[in-house]
Amino acid sequence: MTKLTFSDLISSGKPALSDGAMGTLLHERGIGFNKCFDELNLTNPSLVAEIHHAYIEAGSQIILTNTFGANRFKLERHGMAAELKEINTAAVELARRVVLASFKDVLIGGDVGPLGIRLAPFGRVQPEDARRIFRQQIETLLEAGADLLVIETMSDLYEIREAIFAARDLSADIPVVASMTFTRDDRTLLGDSPRKVVRALRDYGADVFGVNCSGGPNQLLRILKEMRSAMPDGKFWIKPNAGWPEQMGGRIFYPASADYFGDYALSFWRAGASVIGGCCGTTPAHIAAMRQALESAKPSEMNGFSAVEEAVEEEAGEALKPTLLAQKLAKGKFVFAVEMDPPRGLSTHKLMAGASLLAEAGADVIDVADSPMARMRMSPWAVCSLVQKKAKIETVLHFPTRGRNLLRVQGDLLAAHALDVRNVFVIMGDPTAIGDYPDAMDNYDLAPSGLIKLIKQGFNAGVDHAGSDIGQPTSFFVGAALNLTAPDIQREIKIVGKKIEAGADFLLTQPIYSTAPLVQFLSLYQEAAGEKFPVPILAGILPLASSRHAAFLQQEVPGIDIPPEIHTSMQQAGDQGAKEGIRLAIELIGQLKSIAQGVYLMPAFGRFDYAAEIIETALK
Repeated sequence: MTKLTFSDLISSGKPALSDGAMGTLLHERGIGFNKCFDELNLTNPSLVAEIHHAYIEAGSQIILTNTFGANRFKLERHGMAAELKEINTAAVELARRVVLASFKDVLIGGDVGPLGIRLAPFGRVQPEDARRIFRQQIETLLEAGADLLVIETMSDLYEIREAIFAARDLSADIPVVASMTFTRDDRTLLGDSPRKVVRALRDYGADVFGVNCSGGPNQLLRILKEMRSAMPDGKFWIKPNAGWPEQMGGRIFYPASADYFGDYALSFWRAGASVIGGCCGTTPAHIAAMRQALESAKPSEMNGFSAVEEAVEEEAGEALKPTLLAQKLAKGKFVFAVEMDPPRGLSTHKLMAGASLLAEAGADVIDVADSPMARMRMSPWAVCSLVQKKAKIETVLHFPTRGRNLLRVQGDLLAAHALDVRNVFVIMGDPTAIGDYPDAMDNYDLAPSGLIKLIKQGFNAGVDHAGSDIGQPTSFFVGAALNLTAPDIQREIKIVGKKIEAGADFLLTQPIYSTAPLVQFLSLYQEAAGEKFPVPILAGILPLASSRHAAFLQQEVPGIDIPPEIHTSMQQAGDQGAKEGIRLAIELIGQLKSIAQGVYLMPAFGRFDYAAEIIETALK
């Protein structure tokens, strides 16, 4: 009878089934993670054989040798480098005996894992040395009779390149599967995208392109689709973990069930997988569930999308999904934004308490200022990240152009996006001359409208200021400043027009104390532009604390105009000025609901309790 070949197997129509985890089952059977699993091929072959047999009975058509760590670098850590040839040979022979005893057509994949070291330029091991080490193991696996090579769980394209080259140095005909692992952001540890990875693996000489380990089926389906979009005619090998691992009581658990894997087997088939299996946390039960799903389905039924795939499509766009602020404004919701200043020192306890209070009161976003009044404070994107994680409320990062050159602007934007801070408020920023360090550099390369254009037409399109690819598009939602009381209102209309043309998504105003400035601005804009104002406006609200506070703002803060009747109300309130300020703010918000799309609260003197009271009352 003609022996089944790997080419035949992956060309049969339905995906072939590989096996699941070896290390997970060895650990379940009492082998500690500090032990050398590969040594068991010599010291406890019946245990390894038992696992191979269980996978074959579950439906695996390909089993991998127990040689994931059987290279010289890793074996040296256990004092077993001298047994490299014996361990790898025994692994193939052991797998072959189990296959023969099963009386089934099952192929043996020689498993080649990472060396466990870093290659230059990120480590000290040179590529030629890595290739030599890979060659030692691969040569032994081929001599012992492996049907194919599976180079898996690689995170570095430099390393997998040397492994593939070593295999091709030894044989031009042996099928080579090259499989990478990815982090939670769908990038390799060194930042390479699935599209870049699959093209590189093809160029290096791999026959089948894979992704294994990483996260669970959801993530790997997403990555598979991206790989296949870059190479529609490719053959793909997919082995997900049983979800992200969890630690309980000193033991590691994987949450994804066998039935869940069965559902995803069909989605992997639809997405073009040639081989499906499991990695960390998977068992023969997971393989059996996938086999049953594949056997029950017909090729004609594999058109269209399943519910699983639709969920993945939704998650695939999560990185580009509009922010919550963007979604609320698009739906016409009247939103409440509250400004908070970063702390002057290391402690964030008060800030977190305030953010939590505001979130509970119903605030939609927290605006985090950047060095207000040019005074030294904690970096705002660190504060934004902390607030989002701990207070569970979205933030708006204030992003001044002053003091940042083009390099820093772009680096800071990438940092913010990496921290999932995607609402930014672009402003010029306060001059350093008025702050703690008057002699500090005050230069800038971009005006606010230029920075808005860089973000919306550059970064959000996937390129930097020079037009170079940044890997994937960002999804920033960008705000800009609007001065309703500018001395030359026609000039302000032109400036705002440039910001909107550059891509501004919403505008924040300075504090106002009546609707008149906003109504007048909107009327003048419509007259000048011939259309209604095109983007949402959040009107600034700075609650007054006392008559003295009102006088200070009127006399000493440019751009603030408080009507005489407000001054009178604050004077009459006396020592109840704060309560009167809250009442006036609530009253103004009620009037603004038919004019603006939200308010931007700036609580004076850190009185977040006042802001919370205003929001709660206004929401009733």
